[in-house]
Amino acid sequence: MRQPRQTLAAFAWTLWAPLLSAGLINLAEAQALPRVIIETQLGNIEVEIDSVHAPLTSANFLRYVDLGFYRFGRFHRTVRADNQPHDKVKIEVVQAGLDSLRVKDFPPITLERTKLTGLSHKDGTISMARDGPNTATSDFFICIGDQPSLNFGGKRNPDGQGFAAFGRVVLGMDVVRKIQGAPAVGQRLEPPIPIADIVRKRAAGGGGAVEVVGDSASRPDTARAIGTDSLGEAGADTGQAGAVDSTSR
Repeated sequence: MRQPRQTLAAFAWTLWAPLLSAGLINLAEAQALPRVIIETQLGNIEVEIDSVHAPLTSANFLRYVDLGFYRFGRFHRTVRADNQPHDKVKIEVVQAGLDSLRVKDFPPITLERTKLTGLSHKDGTISMARDGPNTATSDFFICIGDQPSLNFGGKRNPDGQGFAAFGRVVLGMDVVRKIQGAPAVGQRLEPPIPIADIVRKRAAGGGGAVEVVGDSASRPDTARAIGTDSLGEAGADTGQAGAVDSTSR
């Protein structure tokens, strides 16, 4: 006699729940985390999005991805040892965003502080750029090397609230470092490094192979999409102050 699905699900949960509550199984490892591919002319960067520990920030980023908003975006900022002479607390990151002439930001999201998510800014961490708390929209950055000053309580931003880490690079840190070392005027990459698109990646057919979901050419043009202007972020072509901190320029 076939057992009802709900009964099987309940039975499975009785097996998993004690292990989860005891910390013997990490919830993030118990389910597949989404991955995206950042496509650039210097190579691809594969990023795992931690939708378990940073659900709000991850959902915001993936919304931009799924709607094709990062298509034709760009890496527009590099922060390295030789271009932040006036900063007492130094960091190393590259920052990217959408093409603000083609699409507009959604409203800003609430800051998911690292003291709550348990994530930290390490080599390859992806995080949201911002000025004040609760102002992040679409700009993001990737860390080169460990950057503890970007965690909650860190001193890079004077408010001490840190930044919202929400994933990590799993492949392509060599590309990230190429972007960081590209020609720049101050912290502004000149020319910026174009992003062809950012698309999801998923397992194909239950095997070990993977496929990219949502080919760039098949996406509808989302020009002038619904949303608001970014608040305090460094647009790729606006010349506004940088968003990884409010004092870097």
